[in-house]
Amino acid sequence: MLAKGRKVPVRGETAAAANYAFGPLEDDLIIKHRLLTRTTTTRGEPPLKKLQKKFSTFIIEAGKEEDNYSDCLRLSKAFLQELNTFEIPLLKSKAVIDANIKEKENFNDLKKEINKQILQAQDDIEDLKKLLEESKIERQHKEECEAIRKLIAMQPPRSETQKVITELEKEIVALETENTVGSRLLELRKKQFVDELQNTIDEDQKSLIEETRMAIEEHKGMAEDASGSSEAMAVD
Repeated sequence: MLAKGRKVPVRGETAAAANYAFGPLEDDLIIKHRLLTRTTTTRGEPPLKKLQKKFSTFIIEAGKEEDNYSDCLRLSKAFLQELNTFEIPLLKSKAVIDANIKEKENFNDLKKEINKQILQAQDDIEDLKKLLEESKIERQHKEECEAIRKLIAMQPPRSETQKVITELEKEIVALETENTVGSRLLELRKKQFVDELQNTIDEDQKSLIEETRMAIEEHKGMAEDASGSSEAMAVD
């Protein structure tokens, strides 16, 4: 029979941090051995050892050449009773094991189903994200259309706008006509100004020539008078 795992105190560690003498793998082997042999360390002799003793006693008694039928019968009944006693926990353990195996299979099936649902939920989330983005874009377009509709509603009717455009076109034509007339009048005034300026220049030139001529004649007359006086003085 394997020894029971015991805690070994380690120097420098607290009581809560004590280590075990056996590792997890050794603990599993010990537990498996106890389940198979139905051995315990808390009470009585191990069931498998008791069964082995009763079987050995029955075999030894049956091997004797004496008239011991009653003893063999008694020992066989005791062995069968001990065998039944040993078998019942084994059957219970087998039932528990089968139930655990079935539970594990159910758990694995449930795990697969949960993983499948998780994947489906992730796909649904991605689809909802795309739908949300599309809804946001659609809502933005609707808001833009509503803003444009309100802006259009604030504008005057088409007939009034066309009437204003027609009046503006008439004003433009009138302004263009007025501009043309003004340009022609300006050209005429410019031409008249040039002609008047030229006439003024010509008249000034004529006056200047006339004044120059008169000054020359006056100077010539004064020179002749001065010459006549000189001659008279010389005769005297």
